Amino acid sequence: MPHSYNRIWIHAIWSTKHRRKIIDGNLEPILYDFLKNKLIELGCPVRIINGMPEHIHCLFLQNPKKSITEIIKQIKGSSSRFINQNNFLPHKFEWQIGYSAFSVSSQACDIVYKYISNQKDHHKKQIFPNEYLEFLKSNQLDP
Repeated sequence: MPHSYNRIWIHAIWSTKHRRKIIDGNLEPILYDFLKNKLIELGCPVRIINGMPEHIHCLFLQNPKKSITEIIKQIKGSSSRFINQNNFLPHKFEWQIGYSAFSVSSQACDIVYKYISNQKDHHKKQIFPNEYLEFLKSNQLDP
């Protein structure tokens, strides 16, 4: 086969430092727009970004020339610098160390898209720590 093909969808999740609920309705569109543009700049087309005041869910195509770690490190670092340099908050903004990233088949993208788009409703029934543990367990990861 003379060509290489990649289509790796990633569902990434990360939270604010100490899971502080600081991504409010004013910051949310600014942050999501920044993250989307940064991911596109990194060669990672975005399907959806959504979340809650203390965490983010993102579904994007992985650039095959970059590792997941490199992509997440760059978007977390650049977004926290952007928020802090523009004084969008009265205090320092930081992301929690670490993240989770799960591969998503093309056939399951619509299901993950709906899940991410319904974060606000979903979290009326389930808090983030429980959601996160379920993700880890469903992906055979021991928290």
